[in-house]
Amino acid sequence: MNAPLYHLQDVTQTHGGRVVLDVPTLDIPAGAIVGITGPNGSGKTTLLRILAFLDRPAGGEVFFQGRPSLGRERELRRRVTLLVQSPYLLRRSVRGNVAYGLKVRGAGNIREKTDQALAAVGLDPARFADRARHELSGGEAQRVALASRLAFEPTVLLLDEPTASLDTVSADLVRKAALDARDRLGTSLVVVSHDIDWLTEISDAVLAMENGRITDTIVEMPSPHPQCPAKKASHGAMP
Repeated sequence: MNAPLYHLQDVTQTHGGRVVLDVPTLDIPAGAIVGITGPNGSGKTTLLRILAFLDRPAGGEVFFQGRPSLGRERELRRRVTLLVQSPYLLRRSVRGNVAYGLKVRGAGNIREKTDQALAAVGLDPARFADRARHELSGGEAQRVALASRLAFEPTVLLLDEPTASLDTVSADLVRKAALDARDRLGTSLVVVSHDIDWLTEISDAVLAMENGRITDTIVEMPSPHPQCPAKKASHGAMP
């Protein structure tokens, strides 16, 4: 059996001497969309930052694709990206924002990839590519930030409250973009949201957190997907 994408073993995190995260074990399969919900302060964002290799846990181990992540964080941050709740756009055009990560990574076909990423989040490149950030609505800015992550086709996309300030239309476009990333690119996603209906609709599994611990599985975790996660089409509870 293939190793899970992530395996967390006895992972803890502390802030000011207080334990804010305690995950005895967690496996996240490749090709899955895993939702996480729970009250404020339950440890959701702390967990995302550990999965993004931005913070090291105070205790325990994080394995990525079967190998320990310790000492590999810089390498893995090129493959795993986190979209925070209130993302910051650079002082450049929409195209410049989306292309920035591609240029840093030395990618080719930058214009084609930026156009494709913008289209994936419902922003017509012909209309939006040359706009400045101050010409965007809040929902449009959020989708530009998402497009900038999708453009370099990450192995893992982590989303922290991606629809918190969005209207229904924008929230649905984010949902479609997330599903497209998984189905077309094979990207795995971990999504934190208070919107349980939206989260259940998009996710293969939904985990509940409280007081730094995973307390329940609202929708069952999928089995590891065989070889081609991009071809997976079913959503919701797994048999």
